[in-house]
Amino acid sequence: MMSELNPRIHDEANGLDYILVGDYYIPAIELPEEDNRPIGKWGRMHRAYLEETNPLLLNHLILTGKLHTYLADLNEQAQNRYRLIVQQMADTEGVTEDLKRRSQWAWVQAMNSIASCAEEIIRDEICNA
Repeated sequence: MMSELNPRIHDEANGLDYILVGDYYIPAIELPEEDNRPIGKWGRMHRAYLEETNPLLLNHLILTGKLHTYLADLNEQAQNRYRLIVQQMADTEGVTEDLKRRSQWAWVQAMNSIASCAEEIIRDEICNA
C-alpha cells in the first residue's frame, strides 16, 4: 500500500518549496514584492554574464523571485561607482570647470575619454562579480 504524499515539501539542496499538484511536485513560486527600480544598462549586462557563466545562480534568483532586486541593486551600485570613478579621474587629470570655460572641445574630449575608461572598469567589475 502506497503512503500518502506530503502536500508541501522543502528541498534543502536548492532552498525551494514544492507543492503537490496531482501526482507532481511543482515549485511554490510567489510573486516578489513590487520593485519598480530599473535594472538599467549594468543590470542587463550582468544578467547576460550570468546566463553565460552561472546559469544555476540565475535560475535560483529567478525561482526565488530575487532576480529583479538583485539586478536593480547591482545597477545602482555600478552607477554610483561609475560616477565616483569619473569624478576621481577628472580631478586627477585636471579636467575642471575652468578647462570647460577655456576650451569646451578639450573638456568634451577629456570627459569622453574618462567616461570610456570608467565604463571599461565597471564592465570588468560586473563581469567578474
